[in-house]
Amino acid sequence: MARLARLTLPDYPHHIIQRGNNRQPIFATPADYRRLLDILEDNAKKFEVAMHAYVLMSNHLHLLATPKTAEGLPLMMQALGRSYVRYFNATQQRSGTLWEGRYKSTLIQSERYLLACMAYLDLNPVRAGIAARAQDYPWSSHGHYIGLRTDRLITPHALFWDLGNTPFAREAAYAEMVQAGINPVQQAALTDATLRGWALGEADFVANLQKRTQRRVSKGAAGRPFSANTNKQN
Repeated sequence: MARLARLTLPDYPHHIIQRGNNRQPIFATPADYRRLLDILEDNAKKFEVAMHAYVLMSNHLHLLATPKTAEGLPLMMQALGRSYVRYFNATQQRSGTLWEGRYKSTLIQSERYLLACMAYLDLNPVRAGIAARAQDYPWSSHGHYIGLRTDRLITPHALFWDLGNTPFAREAAYAEMVQAGINPVQQAALTDATLRGWALGEADFVANLQKRTQRRVSKGAAGRPFSANTNKQN
């Protein structure tokens, strides 16, 4: 059976997951995390991809981004993958693949899932037991959104600006939202939809999305609501 093409459309937020081969580490030193972020920043700008959020874990990464063109996201991820692997292999004196196949991605309905997806990314280190709080983990965009630092990579989505009328109000509201966490159904839906490549949103959103592409956007008929029946590990 032919491999299903990725679902990538311009002007929609996409949740992306890229894992290390056999779940092996993709970072060896803090400099490696910084290098990947530098490469990501350069290529997000080059290929017109707005990066809303990210988290870099020891053996995988998550991104939340909106491409301006249909080609922007694939080109950015291709450039990121190739450049970082060359760097990592050279510094670690290794050869061969680093990634576990193709990156996984899907697009999500902004109003329903975007802020939840941001919190999902921020809480990844907490769920993994490597940070007590989201703000304690240095390799995510959470610090930018709660005012701890400025991250040039980040382009906030309009829904973040709607959280408050001042920077302090937005930062406080977002910090409170992340601290409250996301419900297990949303968490499972975000993981499952991305790994399977199905659009994530309400029935009308999925049905309207299907009109924009010949590629099937859901497991069932176009417009059928997504059903999160599994709670896979992140």
